[in-house]
Amino acid sequence: MIYDTDPYLKPFQDAIDARHERIAEAARAFAGEGRLKDAFNNHLYYGLHKEGAQWVFREWAPNATRIYLIGEFNNWKRTSAYALRPVGTGNWEIRLPEMFLHHGDLYKLFIEWPGGGGERLPAYVRRAVQDPDTKVFCAQVWEPEKPYRWRNARPGKRPHPLIYECHIGMSSEEEKVSTFTEFRQTVLPRVAALGYDTLQIMALQEHPYYGSFGYQVSNFYALSSRFGTPEEFKALVDEAHGLGIAVIMDIVHSHSVDNEAEGLSLFDGREDLYFYAGAQGRHPAWGSRCFDYGKDETKYFLLSNCKFWMEEYHLDGFRFDGVTSMLYWDHGLGKDFGNYSLYFDSGVDENAVTYLALANQLIHDINPDALTIAEDVSGMAGLAAPYREGGVGFDFRMAMGVADHWIKWIKERSDDQWSMGEIWYELTNKRADEQTVSYAECHDQALVGDKTLIFRLMDKEMYTAMSCGSQSLIVDRGIALHKMIRLLTLATCGGGYLNFMGNEFGHPEWIDFPREGNGWSFKYARRQWSLSDKDYLRYGLLRNFDEAMIRLVKGENVLSAPPVILTADEQKKILIFSRKNCIFAFNFNPTDSFADYGFSAPAGAYTVALSSDEKSFDGFQRVVSGERHVSMAGKCPNGNPAFDHTLQLYLPSRCAVVLKQI
Repeated sequence: MIYDTDPYLKPFQDAIDARHERIAEAARAFAGEGRLKDAFNNHLYYGLHKEGAQWVFREWAPNATRIYLIGEFNNWKRTSAYALRPVGTGNWEIRLPEMFLHHGDLYKLFIEWPGGGGERLPAYVRRAVQDPDTKVFCAQVWEPEKPYRWRNARPGKRPHPLIYECHIGMSSEEEKVSTFTEFRQTVLPRVAALGYDTLQIMALQEHPYYGSFGYQVSNFYALSSRFGTPEEFKALVDEAHGLGIAVIMDIVHSHSVDNEAEGLSLFDGREDLYFYAGAQGRHPAWGSRCFDYGKDETKYFLLSNCKFWMEEYHLDGFRFDGVTSMLYWDHGLGKDFGNYSLYFDSGVDENAVTYLALANQLIHDINPDALTIAEDVSGMAGLAAPYREGGVGFDFRMAMGVADHWIKWIKERSDDQWSMGEIWYELTNKRADEQTVSYAECHDQALVGDKTLIFRLMDKEMYTAMSCGSQSLIVDRGIALHKMIRLLTLATCGGGYLNFMGNEFGHPEWIDFPREGNGWSFKYARRQWSLSDKDYLRYGLLRNFDEAMIRLVKGENVLSAPPVILTADEQKKILIFSRKNCIFAFNFNPTDSFADYGFSAPAGAYTVALSSDEKSFDGFQRVVSGERHVSMAGKCPNGNPAFDHTLQLYLPSRCAVVLKQI
């Protein structure tokens, strides 16, 4: 159990054991002696389905007194021919002849309850479309004549995922909302060429406000129609699988929009149908509704949702958004989580912990190779530990502090004030029983109000000195540090690495979705890929480096072993460590290069496998690629005393060198 390997958890053994048993009891209550994957099938019962020569529609609305199906087929009128009938336990049903509904028809529900009523989209709706003029959403019958035929098998397990985070809508260079098809044709080949093996897609669940980045979900079973059709998305997933790329989605089960017309809020007139009642059911910072994870109907809804996305779209896993908000009654707002007791006291919503554990068990029951990642800033112990060891069961957690520390170091200190020991500690300080996904920046650092890594390093100089012929000490520094920071983050990661689309080549602008404040402009809600394709600009050279470092780490299976510190030289600003069969040497000194820099190292012969200073990476070619180095017997006073050999390297200023053991 996790308290056997972490002595700081020993005082909480009873709480961990009690949590473990709660999860086990919940699993037994749902599945008995069977498998969880057979217990959650709400998506097969509720919503609109074709059964033989008739349509069947079902909805759960226990507070409703009447429910009507309204739409184009009956001129949006409430008529007895389209009235649902109660069938017990809050369920309603209607059966209609095949000719009554057709593929593409628009429809809604009209639900009446004591003292009121209103139009609603079905809770299990699989397709919702927005009128371009009125902005009103309607459900849409989706039953194409020819179902999609899958061609490629899933790519298999990702023990060390190299993740390319993306947003379909803003993936075009044009000022518009891009589509699944355009992404498949133009962006997916770029991802494959870079060497990333996992695609993490944001904003797939339907959301009324485009500018929410997909985090204000209204329809949990509906693929966002603004990007295309279900068949077009399946083609994207299928082609990614054919390229050996796993596809995971950024799933939002942490909250729901407060909207009533599109979402679940006051669905049948009750505020607590799927959500907590009163103040606990409303998020004070996000203005949204908070799910009641202790309610069986809510768990059935959300767990069936996980199964639906995996089975319908062949997804390979999920990155769960907003996990901190789920775990704590106060949503983690204003907490620094400096005490282990906060992970096990009365401030924890144990209902949410149980739900997340069940979700992980279900997902891995459906597909043992599936990948699950938790976005949690609290650092809850055990979140990414296996259930059998007392954990919640996520495969990975996001190492969210890494990006924050890079911002802090760049923003608050000059290069010569950076501490090599501090950088090493913050990038490698991870729980031994959990795996993490590290990143120098994700979509968060690119949004308006923040700055990308490249913009922090260069600021306005980016607009005048990014051509290969221009000269700028600021841009030279920015280019050098951009490469070093990304390589160091990757090389020290806790098993997985993430990059947000375009950041690999230093995309020059922030992300600002169309809104009233910018005149509903798409200018900053896009990616300028052509900058990296022009041979007279430096962006393509940064892309080249990103591709080279990804392929090196993959090719040498570097992440299969933990990093081992060799030296952290505070005076010279040099950080060197080994991982698997490679040695990573970083000279962060802004002015000084060092010839024959000696350090303790594993015995052997090495060759230069990668240098950030290569011309093809916009470097100064001060390191000879392929150059051979052989360790010498004898300890070096500079470095890790565990090694009895010494290596000597030439380390230019602001340069990273990777040696591969021969």
